[in-house]
Amino acid sequence: MTAEISIGIGPAPARRDALAKRIRLLVAATIAYNVIEAVVAITAGTIASSTALIGFGLDSVIEVSSAAAVAWQFSARDHAVREAREKRTLRIIAVSFFVLAAYVTVDAVRALTGTGEAERSIPGIVIAALSLAVMPFLSAAQRKAGRELGSASAVADSKQTLLCTYLSAVLLLGLVLNATLGWSWADPIAALVIAAIAVKEGRDAWQGKGCCATPAAAAVPTVGVETDACGCRPGCDCCG
Repeated sequence: MTAEISIGIGPAPARRDALAKRIRLLVAATIAYNVIEAVVAITAGTIASSTALIGFGLDSVIEVSSAAAVAWQFSARDHAVREAREKRTLRIIAVSFFVLAAYVTVDAVRALTGTGEAERSIPGIVIAALSLAVMPFLSAAQRKAGRELGSASAVADSKQTLLCTYLSAVLLLGLVLNATLGWSWADPIAALVIAAIAVKEGRDAWQGKGCCATPAAAAVPTVGVETDACGCRPGCDCCG
């Protein structure tokens, strides 16, 4: 049931500060893990001549830039300053998505055209499996906090982390199939699909889509706009 007049109320100041602190901790954990992931993946990829592994490592570097942008936004203790930095942070995240999509596409095309055969990489399989286990939890936790806080940038960065989960699954599948059956084409085909998703998410971040929660401490009446139970308007996924 929708209402003609609805009131969106953001979290109380104390809760807002707690959520901001939680996002800072989650972003710090994401950056730390991705730095380790990048070093391991690029090293293993170089040893095994695996463009997929090297691409995965460079994806981690790109994700660090996205998380660093959110860390910069939430380094401000004042809520008004954080909101002022929101648009710039979203633009940085959007560019990160586009760069990721471009690299994954080029890497996939190179793999499909057969520029060298990658060797089996046990360290690559291990880091891909570990990322597949860790990243969904970091993404879900940040997305939940971002939704409650009404931060589009935190939600967008959580999508970047979730995309890393998909890449981990694709990489793991590709490495395993290559090591066991020699199916080197499976990884780049799936990677092209992920690149398309990255372009969509980047476009949404650039346009500021993704979170319509009201972060203000005061109640704000919205007349003539239909909302759902949690105050989200049509086209918003912050409460989805």
